[in-house]
Amino acid sequence: MTDTLATPLQWIAAALFALAVLHTFSTKFFETLSHRYPRHAGIWHLLGEVEVVFGVWAMVLLIVMFLLAGKGDTLAYVEGRNFTEPMFVFAIMVVAGTRPILDLASQSVRMIARVLPVPRTMALYFVLLSVVPLLGSFITEPAAMTLAALMLRDAFLAQPVSERFKYATLGVLFVNISIGGTLTPYAAPPVLMVASTWGWDLGFMLSEFGWKSAVAVGVNAAGVAWLFRDQLRTLAPAAAPQHAPVPWTVSVVHVLFLAGVVYFAHHPVVFMGLLLFFLGYAAAYARHQSPLILREALLVAFFLAGLVVLGGQQQWWLQPLLMGMSETAVFWGAVGLTAITDNAALTYLGSLVPGLSDEFKVALVAGAVAGGGLTVIANAPNPAGVSILKDHFAQRAVQPLGLLVAAIAPTLVAIAALRLL
Repeated sequence: MTDTLATPLQWIAAALFALAVLHTFSTKFFETLSHRYPRHAGIWHLLGEVEVVFGVWAMVLLIVMFLLAGKGDTLAYVEGRNFTEPMFVFAIMVVAGTRPILDLASQSVRMIARVLPVPRTMALYFVLLSVVPLLGSFITEPAAMTLAALMLRDAFLAQPVSERFKYATLGVLFVNISIGGTLTPYAAPPVLMVASTWGWDLGFMLSEFGWKSAVAVGVNAAGVAWLFRDQLRTLAPAAAPQHAPVPWTVSVVHVLFLAGVVYFAHHPVVFMGLLLFFLGYAAAYARHQSPLILREALLVAFFLAGLVVLGGQQQWWLQPLLMGMSETAVFWGAVGLTAITDNAALTYLGSLVPGLSDEFKVALVAGAVAGGGLTVIANAPNPAGVSILKDHFAQRAVQPLGLLVAAIAPTLVAIAALRLL
């Protein structure tokens, strides 16, 4: 883009980004319009889907950019964006959400839950909110979110529990996924953005973040399980899957596909090729499959792609804002800014600045992961969780304000662990 058009476009992009954030908190309003104006209920319902918000406003930005800057600059901007993360989240959701993978995960979770000296439903609930998020450090956060959300949905949210229970569960899940991926340098998006640039290896992550995050994850999971112990005791134990056992050979092939997608997470040509092969394999053995979550995965990918397009025009105000802060201020600033923009975007901007102190770097990443559960857009895996669980909330939608309130307490626990331990 030319210099004469850059500043106006940046301001317009910032305004559209603000509208998109406001839109995510106003989805209930559009659902109300769908009932008030049934003739156009379809479009109002579409605008009430949180997963389409950033895609819609990204389209508006591209139209404005096309009118002001022309076709060449607009295409150059879009083609210069990195859409690896949206594509990866799509691929990992589809593979991780299959019956063989879920059966293996469910068996493992139940084995762990059986050794805990608490009622079975409480033990299972605790494990799903603690062990599975920590597993995200190895199979990536989007995969952990997919597994945890699907199992929580079937074992708990599908039962007659209160809305308060549902939002508390969602808040803890989002926070624990965000911090639970920090045991390694490659699983949490905000860590991944800076690890190679700043030389953060496995030993550094475990000593600086990992053990602290594990403590916070355990405290959050135990706290919400204790808070809702009365409801959990009244629930029927989650039944084992009622279908024919999946042959071990099929399960092994699924695990290999999952491992391949995770291993080549930064190479879309490879993991998308693996996904295409996987779709063929799943079709060949359809009797061992539940319906693939293609729609949910596509919506999440669309959301993240829109965030990439809109977020790419926010560097002009975000980076100076962050770099003008002290080490303490940047931690709290990152916690707050994460709520209105993807936490990986914040840490990426920090990685572009040379000469930052080690304390500043740690504070920036710690704040970004601590605030990763406050909103749907705060952390890349969050839209996946919303897409999987929303049908079991009132009006089949997760209210952003409800999520924000529910995530405050576990976020404070994460802040305490990362700053005080």
